[in-house]
Amino acid sequence: MFSGIVNGIVTVSSISKKEYFQTFSLAIPDQLREKLEIGASIAVDGVCMTTTKIEGENVYFDAMKETLARTTLGQLNTGDWVNIERSIKYGDEVGGHTVSGHVHGKANIITVDNSNKDNCMMVFDVPQTLMKYLFYKGFVSLNGASLTVADINKAQNTISVYFIPETLQKTTYGTKKVGDDVNIEIDTQTQSIVDTVERYLEERSGHKE
Repeated sequence: MFSGIVNGIVTVSSISKKEYFQTFSLAIPDQLREKLEIGASIAVDGVCMTTTKIEGENVYFDAMKETLARTTLGQLNTGDWVNIERSIKYGDEVGGHTVSGHVHGKANIITVDNSNKDNCMMVFDVPQTLMKYLFYKGFVSLNGASLTVADINKAQNTISVYFIPETLQKTTYGTKKVGDDVNIEIDTQTQSIVDTVERYLEERSGHKE
């Protein structure tokens, strides 16, 4: 599990792409590799990945067909920057919200507004199937960062999010531009509630008939 508070940004140091399979490594600095072991989980742009090999600062991961199709990891190239977060431990402070690292799909940036120097606003085009789980002031994980939905347009399937300078500096959002894809994970508690209510209403409707 993760908190959605990005630990830092690192570069893709190597990548080997095959059909339906990909191995890549990240150059992770010493302080973020402390006590890291093979088999440990790291969120890479919000995707929960398993550490397969550690060689100095280079940490390796394997991505399978489903991961490549559902997330942005298949778009990575050597030299790209990604957000990373080490998995949380029992007793750690959760400053964001509980994030599983099981991405639900990809959202696309359609607006970047930097007109206010202290706030950057971005609008994301979201898959229509996920919109029912998103609410004004609700949580959403975008590329592994826990963010608050500042505005929502369900007719156009878009959400707006504001970024403070600290977030822009400590994540890859400082370099994001219109047209970029990001990984989206909806809040699973919200998903459970919405699905349960929908199922209950459907069952009641069926009984009435």
